[in-house]
Amino acid sequence: MLTGLNHLTLSVSCLEISFNFYTQTLGCKPLAKWKRGAYLLAGDFWLCLSLDANTKNKISSEYTHIAFSVSPESLNHYRQNIVRLNLKLWKENTSEGDSIYILDPDNHKLELHVGNWQTRLVATKQNPYEDMVFYDIPEVN
Repeated sequence: MLTGLNHLTLSVSCLEISFNFYTQTLGCKPLAKWKRGAYLLAGDFWLCLSLDANTKNKISSEYTHIAFSVSPESLNHYRQNIVRLNLKLWKENTSEGDSIYILDPDNHKLELHVGNWQTRLVATKQNPYEDMVFYDIPEVN
């Protein structure tokens, strides 16, 4: 049985550029860095950057992306500083919760999102997606 998401590893084409983006631009906390990689924390979430010559730099046409939780104040900071921070947008927000959709230096699709699964379910119960079915919702501690 799965107990949670352990970590995420992203292939990067230039470790220094990606390390600086995730630590200086997004505010991840560096834990360790070596010649071909780095460990970072995004809140309590473990993120690994791994230098990889096969990194695909093209923007994918699919919707798959990584969503990071941010406070409303942080999201406003990013939104107000898109040009100064050199953030590239890939989508406009159309779902529950305030979000901005950005690309990292290797064009990995990222979302900076205010909200969580609970707020998403409340919103979708009020306006369900096509053929949406709701299951028993786990209690939150």
